[in-house]
Amino acid sequence: MALFNKVGSILKQSVSQNSALSMLNSVRYMSSKLFIGGLSYDTNDNSLREAFSQFGEVAEAKVIMDRNTGRSRGFGFVDYADTESANSAVSAMDGQDLEGRSIRVSIANERPPGPRSGGFASGGGDYGGGGGGGGY
Repeated sequence: MALFNKVGSILKQSVSQNSALSMLNSVRYMSSKLFIGGLSYDTNDNSLREAFSQFGEVAEAKVIMDRNTGRSRGFGFVDYADTESANSAVSAMDGQDLEGRSIRVSIANERPPGPRSGGFASGGGDYGGGGGGGGY
């Protein structure tokens, strides 16, 4: 009897994980936020909005800028009011030319919650100085 309970428990857990995963994938493909990569450094928020507004109402268009140089980092995001418009834009614009560059357009992945790693303040990779040189 214990064996049947264990097998049932494993099956139930497997089914709930698979349904959660499929639900997550469904939500992901229903997203209205797009990632736009390969942008020209001359592309700005307004020109990005203008290029993507032909597919529907753009709620927000944002080119990501480098905080130190103030120059574009070559990618951005376009958020549509509805998922139909976003899907149309992905189909039509992925691989197309925008301001002299071939752009990549895809559904944006959600940023995982919690602190981000990387950058100079991450505290990793101790390359710090000090320490005795060659001993004579």
